[in-house]
Amino acid sequence: MNFKITGTGSYIPNVVTRNADFEQHEFFNLDGSSFPQDNPTTIRKFKAITGIEERRYIEPEMNTSDIATLASKKAIEDAGIDPETLDYIIVAHNYGDVKSNTVQSDTVPSLATRVKAKLKISNPKCVGYDILFGCPGWIEGMVQANAFIKAGIAKRCLVIGAEALSRVVDSHDRDSMIFSDGAGAAILEASEETGGILSHESATFSLQESEYIYFGKSNNSKSSEDIRFIKMNGRKIYEFALVNVPKAMKTCLENSGKSIEDLKTVFIHQANEKMDEAIINRFYKLHNMQAPEHVMPMTIHELGNSSVATVPTLLDLVRKGKIDHQKLEKGDVVMFASVGAGMNINAITYEV
Repeated sequence: MNFKITGTGSYIPNVVTRNADFEQHEFFNLDGSSFPQDNPTTIRKFKAITGIEERRYIEPEMNTSDIATLASKKAIEDAGIDPETLDYIIVAHNYGDVKSNTVQSDTVPSLATRVKAKLKISNPKCVGYDILFGCPGWIEGMVQANAFIKAGIAKRCLVIGAEALSRVVDSHDRDSMIFSDGAGAAILEASEETGGILSHESATFSLQESEYIYFGKSNNSKSSEDIRFIKMNGRKIYEFALVNVPKAMKTCLENSGKSIEDLKTVFIHQANEKMDEAIINRFYKLHNMQAPEHVMPMTIHELGNSSVATVPTLLDLVRKGKIDHQKLEKGDVVMFASVGAGMNINAITYEV
C-alpha cells in the first residue's frame, strides 16, 4: 500500500513588505557594531544574493494555527474529502503561535490540536500532533504519514507546514529581510496505484552544526537581553548545504530506482536563490549533467523564506497552474528536498 497526494492548499498572506520598506531600519552586526554601508547598498546586495524582492506577513489578528487551518481547508476541498475521515493531522512548524506584539511562543495545546478544532472535526480517532524539524519539517511529516499508511494504521492524512517568522525576527538584523510567513498543506490517501513515495532520505548533522540556526539576542546592544530572535550563520549554512544536500538528493534518487533523466521537477526549500541554484547545479553535476531549464520552480522572489511552508506552498501553486513553465501530470517523477535548523536534511522521490 502506498499513498498519493490527492489535494493541496496554501495560504499566502496579504501583507506585502518590499525591500524598500527596510530602508529606514537601523541594522547592526552580530557584535552590535554599525554597518559600514548605507541601507540602500545593504538592500541591493541582499537582493543580489537571495533573489528576494518582497515577502508576505500575516495580519496582526492572525496566528500560525490560523493560516495552517486556511491552507488545510483548501487542501480538503481540493481532495473532495470529509475531514471527519482524516486519521492524522501533522503540523510542521518551529515557533508555535506567537501573538502579535508579544514575545512568548504558545505551543500548548499543539498547533495540530488547534487546527483540528478550527476545522470542527469531532472524530477523536483523528490524531493531531506537531513536528519540529526545522525547515524540512513538512517533508519529514510526509515521510511519517507514508509510514503510517504503509503500516496499515492510517488511510488518510493531512500534513501541514506553517510558519509566522515575522513574529520572531530581529528588526536590527539584516537577515530579518529573508524571512516571511505562510502555510501549505497536502492530503495524502492510501492508494493501490503505482507511484507515490518511491524513496526518502533524512539526516541530522549536529556535532558541529547544531547552532547554525538558533535563538539569540538582538543585534542592537540597547535592546533587552531577555528577548530572543531567530538568528543564523548564513555562510556556514551555505557551505554545509552545498556539500550535504546534493549528496542526500543523489542517494534518495538512486534508492528510488529512477534515473536522473526521469526527474522532471525538484521542489526545493525556498531558502536563498543563489544557494538553491548552487545545490541544484551540484546535484546534476554529481550525475555529470547540467541542470535542465525550469527543473526548479521558484517563489522566493515574491514570497521570501517561510521555512516549513515553502515546499508545500510551491507544490500547491504548481498543481494549480500558477507558476509559469510548470505543470504536473500523472506518472511524472519529482523530488522534494530541504535543509534547515538542526542541521536537518531530507529528500523524497515521488511519482505523481
